[in-house]
Amino acid sequence: MSDQEPQGSVPQRIVSDPESVERGLVALVLTLVELLRQLMERQALRRVDQGDLTDEQVERVGITLMRLEEKMEELREHFGLTPEDLNIDLGPLGTLLPPD
Repeated sequence: MSDQEPQGSVPQRIVSDPESVERGLVALVLTLVELLRQLMERQALRRVDQGDLTDEQVERVGITLMRLEEKMEELREHFGLTPEDLNIDLGPLGTLLPPD
């Protein structure tokens, strides 16, 4: 068998750069965390609008969400990712995360 694969065939071995694999995995994990963060934020806003939370609970939720957003920004910067890098394109469905 030669090192050259015939055109159109599936390669026997996938050549991958460990750094790009790590970056891709980090991007995937951060994408999931960002999706959950945005869902939690929307849920908290709904509960605030409905009056389901005390002033103390509103304050705690607000601080928690701000800290989580700050940590997400810190992690993106550490791994050289932008918010756009975390927004997976779902083809005809659009992007995973809504625009800010």
